[in-house]
Amino acid sequence: MKSIFLLCLLAAVATAQGQDDKHEKHQMKGQHDKHGMHGKYTDFMPMSTLGLGASFQQFDGLNSRIAGFPEYTSLKDHAATLQLGWLKERNRFVSGSDISFGNSFSGDKGKKSSNIRFIGLGADFGYAVVKNKTVLFYPFAGLGYEWYQARFYKDNSSSDFDDVLDSPNLQNAIRPVNFKNDFFTYHLGLGVNLTSPKSMGGGIGLRAGYTGSFHDSYWKSNDNQNLGNAPKDGLSRFFVSLVFSHQPMMMGKGKGH
Repeated sequence: MKSIFLLCLLAAVATAQGQDDKHEKHQMKGQHDKHGMHGKYTDFMPMSTLGLGASFQQFDGLNSRIAGFPEYTSLKDHAATLQLGWLKERNRFVSGSDISFGNSFSGDKGKKSSNIRFIGLGADFGYAVVKNKTVLFYPFAGLGYEWYQARFYKDNSSSDFDDVLDSPNLQNAIRPVNFKNDFFTYHLGLGVNLTSPKSMGGGIGLRAGYTGSFHDSYWKSNDNQNLGNAPKDGLSRFFVSLVFSHQPMMMGKGKGH
């Protein structure tokens, strides 16, 4: 299932990247500014995007099980996120794709703590309800896949250094515990992108929405092994991201220069 989804996602990305309007290309060849350079934005090329934001998710199943073990602490419900991708609008239809990374940055190896991190792939489709030279506003929906790792650290300050050196069992006992999970996801949201004619193709925007999973999944070992009596969770994640975009420009020599 994962392989089929990833192949479909890559095919969708390749198809969108390869869209080309020959008529628009022909028109752009004849458009030159007073300096003999043509810097019109290439409508057939997508914008590259960089997103910085946060997500909010509670894993109640895993946290409720961890609560029964006082040597561990529950996962945080927030994470910082980074997205790298592209966005394209054509005839008011918006498409895009990205790879996202998330980390709660809460795991402190020196004391009792926990950390959650994830990586995801997604493809979005939307419609521009507002479109002009400076504003693009669109609702969107999409599909994706996300992989999570939860890590739990114990407070090992009471463990004697020499005892750790001398005992392989103690060495294993003080190691952090890791669990993994993955989800086939859907997401819904709103996006806005603002540009200026003087920005040389740069823009800034905002994306916010909700990501959910189609079903709950059991937590597995760090080696993705099934575990008996394992807790399970589903995704119910809200996200917001500040998005920086850049539209590539075609540059060339003008006539008569």
